[in-house]
Amino acid sequence: MLTAFILVKSTREGLNSLGPALADVEGVAEVYTVTGDWDFVAIVRVREHDDLAKVVTQHLTRLDAIEKTQTMVAFQQFSAHDLEAMFGLGMEDKTT
Repeated sequence: MLTAFILVKSTREGLNSLGPALADVEGVAEVYTVTGDWDFVAIVRVREHDDLAKVVTQHLTRLDAIEKTQTMVAFQQFSAHDLEAMFGLGMEDKTT
């Protein structure tokens, strides 16, 4: 399984309609509106790199409301439990 995060900048006209359109794209698991330089984050989960390429180059390019995108492919996944354990190293109950 391949996970990618696609940052999406919308046209002004597309701000209200682009979220649901992104969510309807095959391979897009979740879409969030966000603050900052980007308007949406689409989380893509596909089997192979070729499938990701299809999402980006064939499906997203058909959406007129997209001004630009930036795709980031995930290498590793950590659960909240993993992160708590990792950042808690050396912080075990120390009673003095």
